[in-house]
Amino acid sequence: MLRAPLAPAGLAEPDRDCPLCPRLHDFIAEWRVKEPTWFNAPVPTFIPPAGETDVRLLVVGLGPGLRGANRSGRPFTGDYAGDLLYQTLTRFGFARGQYAARPDDGLELVGTAITNAVRCVPPGNKPTGEEIATCRSFLIPTIERFPRLEAILALGAIAHQSVVRSLGERVAAHPFKHGGHKQIGRVTLFSSYHCSRYNTNTGVLTEEMFVNVFKEISDFLSE
Repeated sequence: MLRAPLAPAGLAEPDRDCPLCPRLHDFIAEWRVKEPTWFNAPVPTFIPPAGETDVRLLVVGLGPGLRGANRSGRPFTGDYAGDLLYQTLTRFGFARGQYAARPDDGLELVGTAITNAVRCVPPGNKPTGEEIATCRSFLIPTIERFPRLEAILALGAIAHQSVVRSLGERVAAHPFKHGGHKQIGRVTLFSSYHCSRYNTNTGVLTEEMFVNVFKEISDFLSE
């Protein structure tokens, strides 16, 4: 069985031309030709102005949307998922400013960071298992870079599973459940259905359900 290639030890952010996942690397190269003004690279973690030591909550999504974060260069920026996520973050004081779906809109995070389980846009929004495992070599040091981290919110089953593995636990021992939360080591892992347009349009996730997850997180961090 082939092992997924790993990033250099401790490196939390991939290089702009990260070659570890050939399929994703080639897909981005194609879009650099089609849309040369887009970001078209691994999307870095979005952190608050106060820096890493301010982060108590880490939000982990699946991966950049083709015309969202892959275009803008900021997680969840430029598609519907970002509309709902940043609206809710602002409502609970985890962000401030006006979200305008642009990386220069002035919106700032407060005590929160946002990243993805897979940093490069996957074709059809479907990364392979090997690509998820490979990018976990960036997710692990990303989690470790925040010394005051208390809570992680995983958006969707894939993000949930990758976080569980990044924390050194077995997925079978911590199954995904919307609204679920469980302490794993020094952090508490909260989980929600992904805030994608598909999930909200089909009723899998309602705004009320999403807000309730953030209320739990807010209450937890206020204790």
